[in-house]
Amino acid sequence: MVKINKLEIENVKRVKAVQIEPTANGLTVVGGRNGQGKTSVLDSIAWALGGNTYKPSNPLREGSVVPPIIKIQLDNGLIVERKGEDGKLKVTDPSGKKAGQNLLNSFVEQFAINLPKFMEMNSKEKTKALLNTVDGLGEKLYQIEQEELEIYNKRRTVGQIRDQKKHFAEEQPFFKEVGNELVSASELIKEQQEILAKNGENQRKRDNLENLKAKKTFAENKKAELEAQLQELTFNLEKLNSDIGIANTDVVDLIDENTEELERSIENIEEINRKVRANQDRERAERDAEEYKNQYEDLTNSIEKLRKQKLELLNGANLPLEELSVDNGVITYKGQPWDNMSGSEQLIVATAIVRKINPQCEFVLVDKLEQMDLETLVDFGNWLKDNNLQAIATRVSTGEECQIIIEDGYVKNKKTETPSWENNVGGSF
Repeated sequence: MVKINKLEIENVKRVKAVQIEPTANGLTVVGGRNGQGKTSVLDSIAWALGGNTYKPSNPLREGSVVPPIIKIQLDNGLIVERKGEDGKLKVTDPSGKKAGQNLLNSFVEQFAINLPKFMEMNSKEKTKALLNTVDGLGEKLYQIEQEELEIYNKRRTVGQIRDQKKHFAEEQPFFKEVGNELVSASELIKEQQEILAKNGENQRKRDNLENLKAKKTFAENKKAELEAQLQELTFNLEKLNSDIGIANTDVVDLIDENTEELERSIENIEEINRKVRANQDRERAERDAEEYKNQYEDLTNSIEKLRKQKLELLNGANLPLEELSVDNGVITYKGQPWDNMSGSEQLIVATAIVRKINPQCEFVLVDKLEQMDLETLVDFGNWLKDNNLQAIATRVSTGEECQIIIEDGYVKNKKTETPSWENNVGGSF
């Protein structure tokens, strides 16, 4: 675990000569007016520990003939020195052995000496950085979120089709009088022909009756005229009477059926079938809508299961902060995404993740804290203390919240006692 015990800087950018012993646990605020050398202090630390990647474009203080010198004492006993405009590095361990940049890289996290870089990353990049701190979590979470996205898109499509089907069904007219079975013209015509044939047979029987009656009349007349043929005619008469009796029996219960309704049905069959088809379309659309509704509910249940699985995965992960999570690929803290967090919460989340990336690095550098009010500073400082972390920050201010004031490249004064503003309770974090 590494923190900065002491810092000495000469002739770097706007700094002339500065010595600082930052607070071991908590926030050390370097204050001063614009252009006095505050940011030069942080740039010097970054250059000394991070290597020539962080070397200022013009490291030598303007007007100085003495080359830049930076010396940092770390709490693990290492002494880091950079000298000259080329930034020649010298790292000495407690036993006097010398080392180089590779040793520094093993415990100095790059985001720690450039915290704004992390804070300015987009949501996807921040989330990736967090998930990479837990073995396998990023890949597992990615797979779950991809499956969730696929089901979500499928559910959205199903929902759209369900709504279309439901809307179509509601717009379709329904004709109760025709039902939902199509009428066949050939069946109606066949039924009509059967009735007509039956009626024709009835008419034939009526004609037969009339014919028999005519024969009887003829026979009776003939009897008067042909007395000689009486016996034969009498026999015929009896026979005819018998036939008439049989014929009367057949005719008594005969009722002709009316074909007018069938004829009207045949004439209106297209209109009837149009209404039937409309009923069928409505019924089919209602069935489809119900089916897609069931599919939508099943997909919703699948999404909820995946979200629960994702939540269980995150809850079981060793994330650097309680209430820190990932929702739909976005970091959240106390249920709020990054852009909804307070300034202190953003600093806390960023610092916690940076520490998790490299647990050996227990300090961060933060520039331009003038954007934050005193309550935010209190929140951040208290959290640092509670977590045994160190932050060195700059602020355009000469107020009592600044332990160190830089003026014209020098430390104007150094406050050794705890500033009264740090005794404030601050907000919730």
